[in-house]
Amino acid sequence: MQEKGSTDKTRNDFHLSHLASVGQIAAGIAHEVKNPLTAVKGFLQLLKERNERDYIEIAESELENAIDILQNLLHVSKPDLEEEPYVSIDLTVELESLTQLFQDQFYRVSVHTNLQEPGTYILGKKNQLKKVFFNLLKNAFEAIPEKGSIHIEHLSTEDEVTVCIQDDGVGIPHEKLRMLGTPFFTTKANGTGMGLTLVYSVIYQHNGSVEVQSMENAGTKFTITFPKETKNMKWKEVICLELEQTTNLTDFFVVNREVFERRLLMGAVSVRDKIEEILAIGNINLLDNAHKLVLFVIEGKEYEVIAFAKQEGITWAKHSLTLAFKLEWIQAVRRVMWDFLYNYDRQHNQNASKEHYFNLEKNINQLMDQFLNQLFISYSHFKDDLILAQREMVTDLSVPIIPLTPSTSILPLIGTIDEARADTIEDKVITQIGNERIETLIIDLSGVMEMEPEIVRKLINVLDGITMLGGQPIVTGLRPEIVKMMIRSGLSFEHKAITKGTLQQALVDHLK
Repeated sequence: MQEKGSTDKTRNDFHLSHLASVGQIAAGIAHEVKNPLTAVKGFLQLLKERNERDYIEIAESELENAIDILQNLLHVSKPDLEEEPYVSIDLTVELESLTQLFQDQFYRVSVHTNLQEPGTYILGKKNQLKKVFFNLLKNAFEAIPEKGSIHIEHLSTEDEVTVCIQDDGVGIPHEKLRMLGTPFFTTKANGTGMGLTLVYSVIYQHNGSVEVQSMENAGTKFTITFPKETKNMKWKEVICLELEQTTNLTDFFVVNREVFERRLLMGAVSVRDKIEEILAIGNINLLDNAHKLVLFVIEGKEYEVIAFAKQEGITWAKHSLTLAFKLEWIQAVRRVMWDFLYNYDRQHNQNASKEHYFNLEKNINQLMDQFLNQLFISYSHFKDDLILAQREMVTDLSVPIIPLTPSTSILPLIGTIDEARADTIEDKVITQIGNERIETLIIDLSGVMEMEPEIVRKLINVLDGITMLGGQPIVTGLRPEIVKMMIRSGLSFEHKAITKGTLQQALVDHLK
C-alpha cells in the first residue's frame, strides 16, 4: 500500500502539473482577448446611450462574464502578480473573521467552530489565503439548499497546521472528486470552476495539501494542511514605503492618499469587492470616509471622531449593512495608518524617544477605539429604535379603528387576542373615543376564532369604558364557539352592547 505522504505528493504533483500547463495557455489567452472584449464592452455602452437596447444588455452581461473568467485565469496562471509579502498568519483569527461575513445565512445554517491551538502561525500571503477560505466557506453554504450545518476545525501538530471545513450539503459524486480544482470543472449549475482552481493553486504555492472527502446527500469535507512556521517568526512586519515627504503629518496623508488607498484595498480583501455595492446601497464612499477618519485621528479631533462614528453607525444600520465588513475595513485602516506613521517618523523623528512613540500609539489607538465603540453604540441604538418603532406599528395595526362617519367607527379584530393585545385594545379604544368623540364603535369579532374567558372579561371592561365616555358599542360576528364558552363561563354582553349577527347587518341598521 502506498504511504499517505507519497499519495498526497502524487496528487499535488498532478494538480501542479495540470495547473502549470493550463496557466501558460491562460496567460496568453487572457492578454490577447481581454483588450478586444473591453473595447466591445465600451462600444455596447455607447449604443445603450442611444437607446438601442435590444439584446445589448444580454451581450454586455455575457462580456462581463467573459472578462471575469479571463481575470480568474490570469490570476491562476500568475498568482504572484499581487506583490504581497509573506507574513506570519494565525488561521484561527482569519477563520473567525471570515465566518462572520456569512451572518445573513445563520438563520438557516448553524456554524460550529472548534478552533484549537490559537496563536499557532503559518507563513503565507494573508490576502490569498483569505480568498481560499472565503471560497471554501462560500461553497459550503451554497452546498446546503435549505437548513443544515457547517463544522470548522483548526488543529495543530508539532510540524503542521490543519483546517477542516465540513458541510452536510448535497455532496459530490465520487467519480467527480478527482476533477476538483480543474479549471472550468464545476458541480454548480452556474459555476465556472475557477473558485476551486484558485483554492488548489494558492494552497500548493504555500506548500500545503488538500484532501476532499464527500458523499452524495451526506456532505463534503475539505482538509487543508500547511507546514507550521517555526523559525524567523515575524510578530509584526515593518513595511518601508516609497512615499512623498512633507513637512507635517496631515499633508503627508493628503499627498500620499493614492498609495494609502491602494494598500487599504490590498489589506481589506473581503470588503474590496463590496465597495461599489455599498456605495450603491447607502451612498457610502468607503475610501473617502477612511481618509476623513484618518485625518480626524492624526489631528486628535476627538469631537469630530465621535460625531463621525455616530453618523456612520446610523447609516450602516439604516441600510442594514453587515458590521463584520465595517470592522474588517476599520482594522485595515488602522494597520495601513500605522505603516504610514512608521514611514513618516523614519524620516522626521529618527531620534525620537520611546516615550514619544508610546504617547503617539496611546492617543491614536484611543481615538480609533472610541470610533469603533461609538459606531457600535450608534448602530445598536438605531436598530433598537427601529425594532421598537416596528413593534409599535404592528401593535397599532393590530387594533385598527377605522372611521366610517364623523361619529361612527369600526374596529375589525382578526386572529388571536391574548392579554397583551387585549390591553392594547383597551388603551387604544378608550383613548381614541375620548379624543375623537366617537359616538358609535362597531367591534367586529367575525375574524376571531376563539377567546379565553379572561379575554372576554377584559373586552366587557372595554365596553363599560365606551359607555362611560358616552359612546354606544355594537358587537358583531360572534362565533358559536365563543358564545358557548361565554354561556358556560357565565359571561354576557347583555346590557353592555348591542349585538348583531354580522357586520353587514349592523351597518344596514345603523346607517339607514
